[in-house]
Amino acid sequence: MTDQRTTVGILVGGGPAPGINSVINAATIRSILGGSDVLGIIDGFKWLMEGGTGQVRPLSIEDVSRIHFRGGSYLGTSRANPTKSVEHLDNVLFGLSSLGITRLVTIGGDDTAFSAMKLEERSNGQLQVVHVPKTIDNDLDLPFGIPTFGFQTARHVGAEILKNLMVDARTTTRWYLVVTMGRKAGHLALGIGKASGATLTIIPEEFQERPVKLQRVVDLLIGAIIKRLEHGRADGVAVLAEGLIEIIDSRDLGGLEHVERDEHSHLRMSEIDIGDVLRRELTKQLHQLGLSISLVAKNVGYELRCADPIPYDIEYTRDLGYCAAQYLLDGGTSAMVSIQNGRFTPIPFKQMGDSTTGRTKVRMVDIDSQSYQIARQYMIRLTEADVNNRDMLGRCAALANLSPEAFRERFGTVC
Repeated sequence: MTDQRTTVGILVGGGPAPGINSVINAATIRSILGGSDVLGIIDGFKWLMEGGTGQVRPLSIEDVSRIHFRGGSYLGTSRANPTKSVEHLDNVLFGLSSLGITRLVTIGGDDTAFSAMKLEERSNGQLQVVHVPKTIDNDLDLPFGIPTFGFQTARHVGAEILKNLMVDARTTTRWYLVVTMGRKAGHLALGIGKASGATLTIIPEEFQERPVKLQRVVDLLIGAIIKRLEHGRADGVAVLAEGLIEIIDSRDLGGLEHVERDEHSHLRMSEIDIGDVLRRELTKQLHQLGLSISLVAKNVGYELRCADPIPYDIEYTRDLGYCAAQYLLDGGTSAMVSIQNGRFTPIPFKQMGDSTTGRTKVRMVDIDSQSYQIARQYMIRLTEADVNNRDMLGRCAALANLSPEAFRERFGTVC
C-alpha cells in the first residue's frame, strides 16, 4: 500500500485486439486495491495531444468487473502519434500532469510502444510508464513462443472462417485468395493457414530479395493451382499476409504515391486490395494458359479484431494487466510486460529499440524454424523435386499447355 494516493492512467493505442478489456479490468482492479485511483483515457493519445483533458473516465472495480468477456475497447482507441513533434509529447505530459496521473499503462502494438518509450524519456523521471503488448499481428519483439495478446483469439476465429471457406471452395469448385492482417510479419496468416489446413500460405518473410516482383507471387500461386489440378482438385484456399503489399515492387501495383498513410507513416492497407490485384492478374494469366479457374478474393481482418477473447487470451491478458499495475505499484517504469516461464519478466524499453530503423523491433516469422518448415510440408506448392521429376513435370506442363522445358523455365524459379 502506498503512503500517498496516486492516480494511474490507462490508454489504448493502435487497432483493436481481443483482450484489451481484460487488461483494463485487471490493471484497474490491482491499482485500486493497491491504493491508487484510476483514470481511463479515451481514444488513446488523441485528445491529450491536442491539449484536451476532458476525455477521461474514472474507473472503479464495479465499472470493469465484467468487461473482460467482451471484445473491442472500453476506452476506445486511436492511432494518434505524439512522437511526431515535441509539442505533442509535451501536451500529453502536461495533460497527464493536470489530471494528477503519475503512472501510465499503455496498451498497444509497436507504434504505441514507441510512443510510450518516447513519452517516458521526455518526462525525465516524472512519469512511470509500462507497456502491455497488444496486436493480432504477433510482431512485437517478445521471446520466441510468447504471443502478443489477441493473436490466439484472432487465429482461432480466422481458422473457423477458413474452415467454412474451404468447404465452400470444394463445394463450388473455386479458389479463394484470403488476405489476413499482418503489416510487417506473417505470423497471423501462417497461424490461420496452418491451423485450418489451407492449401498454401504466402508470407513476406519467405522472400529474401526485395522488392519482390508481382509476377513472382503470381507464378507461385499458378504453380500451386496447377499442382492441385494434377492432384485432381480444381479448388483451394490460399492465405496471403497483407504485408506482401510492403515488399511487392510498387511499380507493379501502379505506384503507391496516391495511397494515404496513417499517423505512423504506414500505408493504409485497407486502401490497397492486394487480393483483388492478384485475382485479376491470376485470372488473366490462367486464361492465357488455357485454364478456367474461378477465383474469389476475400479479406479477413476486421472480423478478427473485436472478437470476444477466447479463454486463453482472457487469462493471459488479466495476468498482463495485473503485472503491469503491480510493476508500477512497486516503483517500476520504462518497460514492456511479458510473462516468461510462468513469471512476470519486464523487458526494458532500452532493449526494444531497433538501431537500424530507430523504432521498436519487429518480430518476424523465423522461416528456418521447424514450426515453419512443418507448415511448408503440408502446403500444396511446386517444389524442386516436382520440376526435376520428368513424369510430374510432364503432367504439370500438359495441364498448363506448355512444353516441359517452358514450364521448368517459368515455374522452376518459384520453388
